[in-house]
Amino acid sequence: MPTPSDPPRTIFFAAFEPSGDVLAARLIEELKRRDPSLRFTGFGGPKMQAQGAELIEVTTEHAAIALGIFGEVQNHRRRLKVMDDYLAEHKITALVPVDSPAANWSVCKRVRKHQPEAKIVHLVCPQIWGWATWRVRRLRKLSDKVLCLLPFEPGWLDERGVPGVFVGHPVFEDAPGVLDEPIADDLPKPDGEGAVKLALMPGSRPSELKKNWHTMLTAFNAAQGECPGLIGVVAARRPSDEQVLREIGRDLPWPERLHVVAGRTPGVLRWADIAMVKSGTSTLQVASLGRPMVVFYNVSPTQWNLLGRWLIKTRTFALPNVISEWQDGRRVVPESVPHFGDAEPIAHELTRLACDPEARAHQLDRLERVAEPFGTVVFKDAAAEALLAELSV
Repeated sequence: MPTPSDPPRTIFFAAFEPSGDVLAARLIEELKRRDPSLRFTGFGGPKMQAQGAELIEVTTEHAAIALGIFGEVQNHRRRLKVMDDYLAEHKITALVPVDSPAANWSVCKRVRKHQPEAKIVHLVCPQIWGWATWRVRRLRKLSDKVLCLLPFEPGWLDERGVPGVFVGHPVFEDAPGVLDEPIADDLPKPDGEGAVKLALMPGSRPSELKKNWHTMLTAFNAAQGECPGLIGVVAARRPSDEQVLREIGRDLPWPERLHVVAGRTPGVLRWADIAMVKSGTSTLQVASLGRPMVVFYNVSPTQWNLLGRWLIKTRTFALPNVISEWQDGRRVVPESVPHFGDAEPIAHELTRLACDPEARAHQLDRLERVAEPFGTVVFKDAAAEALLAELSV
């Protein structure tokens, strides 16, 4: 433990996505509560700044969209030079790379080179268990500990010589509060007995909307034809997304019973009975709230055939299914990943879920089992304890 005469311990966080900014901020808040002497700096965004982190650069504004890939590569090289200058003048106790392995590998190398005594504790295990598994050698070299958000990851890492610890997931930590909130008055009210409320979650990035929305809208139209009581709300990230969605689906009818709500995904899921979700972390958010779902993600057939099918070893992508297969070898939710745009199979699964209460009840029972490993682990507590324990070694 540090003494009053020791300089303050500094933890350098490196977050490059808005989701990483939120995750880092939550951990910083708990670390401050446990040890007010800690100092926080690094790359990140407004959430980290609000918790008192002194950022050497804001990095969560999706610069790649504005600059293009080449411009972002150049921008990242410039950031690394900024980091080199910072490390030359400031001693850090630990680096916490937050998700975004493509950006963070180079950050980890800088710390290993300039301050090899500093701990490197990854917050989020890179999904090397799913694709390009050879990267585990890089992780072994560039980490002292991995804080894992999925319960099967520590065992997978341990078999490959990488220390990891399960720290739970924030969406399960937040779920009780979300479920206790009242449903907002401005969300649509179902008409008639047997009406089913659907949350549509096409993604937050423009590229995700472009890939997934046309299929999602087509499937909704088809399912509504079979289940006239079906009513939908799109959980959008920004108000401007509605215009983007309408433009992508301009060749399709926009159903009268389809609404768009921005910036209130937890509230939309609280309102919903079921969900149609693009594959990703959002599937865990849906699972944490006990909402049966259909999952898909569109990809380019050319890219998949030339590259994806060789790099990606897993054939299960939806995270509730990954966890369920780890538990008992069975999938829990219908998933179409990779998917190539055909709306018919998505509409079929959505119609079955919307029209059949027994199908919803069966999936809900299985989702409760998926949630079990998260029920006894509080993310902010477990992550803070694991990080502080690593600093004391």
